[in-house]
Amino acid sequence: MPFEEGWCCRKRFRECGLKWTQTRQAIIDLLHSKKGHLSAEEIFIEVKKLYPGIGLATVYRTLELLTELGILRKFDFKDGRARYEFIAGKETVEHYHLVCRICGKIIDYEVDLEKQQDPLKDLKNILTERFNFSIERSDIQFFGLCDRCKSLSQKD
Repeated sequence: MPFEEGWCCRKRFRECGLKWTQTRQAIIDLLHSKKGHLSAEEIFIEVKKLYPGIGLATVYRTLELLTELGILRKFDFKDGRARYEFIAGKETVEHYHLVCRICGKIIDYEVDLEKQQDPLKDLKNILTERFNFSIERSDIQFFGLCDRCKSLSQKD
């Protein structure tokens, strides 16, 4: 079932003169419900269950389009495949990732800028001033060990 905020995605499509399709809806619904970090292949497998005639190339094209429209964000977590996350409607949220280098677990760290201060605000201000650069967004990833892998490595 489509999620409630789907209207914002449809609005972006209309503004760009693009057609809204069941495939696009299915991909958006999937990423919204799974909370992201899925590869194109994982998305393809799930969407194919609903639409058996869909091709992998269609999924790739749709993911690129949704990324260009700012509905999804594409990430490289150094595991050999691009991963996608739903971001539409989260314009006031800074979003960082903690990535376990052993098991690949991805932990989201979100800062609601309307309710709390971004812990990297000072760094961003320094970079903005030093390079006269206007930062529009940041994709920050921290690599290390999750709690489980850290515990397992300490037992050895």
